[in-house]
Amino acid sequence: MSGTYRVAAVQAEPVWLDVDATVDKTIALIAEAAARGASLVAFPETWIPGYPLFLWLGPVAGQMPFIARYHADSMTVDGTRLTAIREAARRHEVCVALGYSEKDHGSLYMAQSVIGPDGGVLLHRRKLKPTHVERGLFGEGDGSHLKVVDSHLGRIGALNCWEHLQPLSKYAMYAQHEELHIACWPAFGLYKGIAHALGAEANMAATQTYALEGGCFVVAPTHLLTAEGVEVFASTDEQRALLTPGSGCSRVYGPDGSMLSTPLDEHTEGLVLADIDLALIDLAKNAADPAGHYARPDATRLLWDNRPRSAVLTPGSTDAPLFPELGEPEE
Repeated sequence: MSGTYRVAAVQAEPVWLDVDATVDKTIALIAEAAARGASLVAFPETWIPGYPLFLWLGPVAGQMPFIARYHADSMTVDGTRLTAIREAARRHEVCVALGYSEKDHGSLYMAQSVIGPDGGVLLHRRKLKPTHVERGLFGEGDGSHLKVVDSHLGRIGALNCWEHLQPLSKYAMYAQHEELHIACWPAFGLYKGIAHALGAEANMAATQTYALEGGCFVVAPTHLLTAEGVEVFASTDEQRALLTPGSGCSRVYGPDGSMLSTPLDEHTEGLVLADIDLALIDLAKNAADPAGHYARPDATRLLWDNRPRSAVLTPGSTDAPLFPELGEPEE
């Protein structure tokens, strides 16, 4: 495990609803991050093929033209597109935390995969509960997707968006002694000035709180939204009024809650970089270790079922892992 290294949070616009072009852009950003000395580069929630903003812009009937297109542009875990990204991670010897829409036959999931510098998958998970209208498009994960894994960069975990507002889910992560957390977010230009809870200020506060509560480093990548991107989803002035260009807000936080990165302008694409030192975690947790000396198991405890769940089990079968290198599921 390396104690001191550089991390990169992507702040960029995907090529909306174009999986191949966004894969190409992903590979270019991986190369740029490696060239700038990053050991890890993190991409936003559903970076591929872009966050489905159409879900928030009107009735379900108006979403229908996007549904088949979104399915077609979602990646499978065993497909050539994810394989190309894994190969890019290996070629550039960099760890990649990727947010994407995962297609599993007829269902989609808001997935995150952490890929090691050898191209192997260190962690794969699905968002436990898609938020609000996201449930009309995506399925749910299970308790096995609250997972922290060992790596050469320390103990790594990941959550998507408003999973950072779920106290029990967060505590399940803290209890696994997470050191480096990937907090994936979409663009914050949705309902700007209308719904404060969807904005950058509130959600970066939740991200900063995660770092402080968990005593860990947090890398938070976000989407960028341009005027051209708005036009992909909005066909009326009413819909355009619900989407604001800009709204990139990528950050890196330390285990004391301090911001370690220099923010980019909300309209600027790029990589937000920070150098981190895992030794600072001991200093933070000396004051408050949420699942250690600062816990009160005599008063409150978390019941967490971390077993994978399948809709169908036949005699002698088990819930097999999607990636063989992740090993057999725990009973």
